[in-house]
Amino acid sequence: MPNPTRPAASLPRWLQPAPDSPIAATLRAGHSPWSHGIHLLWSAWLFIAPAMGGGRYDLRWCLLTLVSYPLFLWLYAKVLLAPRRIAPRYALAMIALCLALLPWYPSGLSYFVFGCVMLAVVRRDRLPHYLLMLLALNALLTVYALWLGYPWQVVVWMLPTTLIIGIIVHVEHQLKERDAALMLSLDEIRRLAASAERERIGRDLHDLLGHTLSLITLKLELSRKLIDRDTTLARLEITEAERIARHALGEVRAAVTGYRAAGLAAELASARLLLTTAGVSLDYDAPPALPPDTERSLALVLREAVTNIVRHAQATHAEIRFIHTGNHLQLRIRDDGRGGVATPGNGIAGMRERVRALGGQLTLHSPLREGTLLSIDLPLAATVAPQVEQAIASAPSIPQGASQ
Repeated sequence: MPNPTRPAASLPRWLQPAPDSPIAATLRAGHSPWSHGIHLLWSAWLFIAPAMGGGRYDLRWCLLTLVSYPLFLWLYAKVLLAPRRIAPRYALAMIALCLALLPWYPSGLSYFVFGCVMLAVVRRDRLPHYLLMLLALNALLTVYALWLGYPWQVVVWMLPTTLIIGIIVHVEHQLKERDAALMLSLDEIRRLAASAERERIGRDLHDLLGHTLSLITLKLELSRKLIDRDTTLARLEITEAERIARHALGEVRAAVTGYRAAGLAAELASARLLLTTAGVSLDYDAPPALPPDTERSLALVLREAVTNIVRHAQATHAEIRFIHTGNHLQLRIRDDGRGGVATPGNGIAGMRERVRALGGQLTLHSPLREGTLLSIDLPLAATVAPQVEQAIASAPSIPQGASQ
């Protein structure tokens, strides 16, 4: 993507966008700068006006069009490429071009409309200030055109036209600037969150490994000193250091697994953001408390299901429901998309395998043009019981007679 802060060597100097220009903002957003050219389609009125009673197609009209239209295109490009502090001058130059040609060229009224609208693109005025400027410019045009002898029917439509189009463009431009500022804020939040997460991981690893590695170092130093005097004791110290190292390795693996795992709450928040970005509204329940292994597996299933909705469903609304009754959990993921999923792909197969590993069952109901319902039935007893048995087995034994 072109860097708007560094002019491209292949472009003429006058086509290089200023860092604060609308074209530069479009490039930073990852869009094509040629998207601004779509508005030039409105300049077709310049060529239609004589057929609508605004003058005649004669030699004078052709000559003035050949001279003025390229100048108008240059001014239009400069409004979009110039620094914000001077870009309004080129919009005002369009208005001046209209006024200069008005005695001989009624089609030039299109230049006036473009000038008024482009002021909304490059100026940061509040809407009331912009409206006052439009009223003043239209008053000037009306007085001048009537003085030249134009019928009032030709001039009266300019005020509502410039007001309606100008207000729409002004509001759209302000919304784009607010969206850009919001994206910058979101990027900053993500950066701060990532920085905080890195700091947390660093602290956890320091607390986890600092004491352990120091102990291993001491054990190995002691074994090195004892190797020549007492090999048996040295072997014991080395064995102890090996045991501590294996224990530390297990703790590191458990910590990394915890970092990689996403809980259901985090996955639901990510799903809402992803679906909202894709234009799909989401209604969901708060997840119940579940064993860690079950929660991690369901989070991965939920992620795959949401990805399928975004990629294939063409939906506008989705629902995620948790129905928790006793030792049974039912997760329902529904969308109002096109449905018609006849042959499940690798994603559905992967979700079914994860659910089956938890002792549950996944069913898919997807009639054509009636959306898709993904239902997961999971017996929680199958996942909770092993943890209860493990806790009972690891509990200290009660001495005989203690309960008496």
